[in-house]
Amino acid sequence: MVRRTFCNALYNAVAFTAFLAMPRLAMAELPDGFVSLFDGKTFAGWRAPEGDNGHWKIINGVIDYDASSEAPGDKNLWTEKEYGDFVLLIDWRIKETPYINARVPIVLPDGTHKLGADGKEIRISVPDSDSGVFLRGEGKSQVNIWCWPTGSGEVYGYRMDRKMPPEVRAGVTPKTNADHNIGEWNRFEITMRGDRLSVRLNGKQVLKNAKLPGIPSKGRLALQHHGGKDKQGVWRSPPALVQFRNIAIKELD
Repeated sequence: MVRRTFCNALYNAVAFTAFLAMPRLAMAELPDGFVSLFDGKTFAGWRAPEGDNGHWKIINGVIDYDASSEAPGDKNLWTEKEYGDFVLLIDWRIKETPYINARVPIVLPDGTHKLGADGKEIRISVPDSDSGVFLRGEGKSQVNIWCWPTGSGEVYGYRMDRKMPPEVRAGVTPKTNADHNIGEWNRFEITMRGDRLSVRLNGKQVLKNAKLPGIPSKGRLALQHHGGKDKQGVWRSPPALVQFRNIAIKELD
């Protein structure tokens, strides 16, 4: 019995690893009840920023972004359709980290920042890129992708909102850093039910039933733009140098 359980666990781990390594998820290979949100060839079902000028693009079956959209307004890539309750599967990877972020805090389990002996927040420097997935039409309900030690999957907009109850801020703080190395593919499994959010990253539970007070009941999803360059061509904040693939959703309502 123990040997069978071990073998089953090993098989599931191997299958999951192989699933992550797939260049594109074909419709026939989608989990039961899921529909594809990206065909690997076009932006069908998505709304590119007006005036983007090709910075959101498709390369070798993945959505590629260089953080340099020329759109004068919103630079994020939005779905055409709105979603309420759902499970979203999405693979992502950070391509590179040319920006050194010298303002990264040490995030404690309750969502607050660690302080030094002087009472001020401790800040560290890390090579950083930054993106995420907006839920139900709002940037505040973004599931973060970045290089902070706390790990990807947190909901920064809620964690940093001091008007939120302590249990909300703690709930949207990752329980573990489950990110793979820079340049490697990662997988989010994002579940929204009512105002509750759960996030699994690379098979590990990083958020569980976190409450997002005030989140709309329905809205579009978005892949986040972040960053920009100064007049000298130097990044002035962490850029969204990211790629996405294998995007699929199962609506629960």
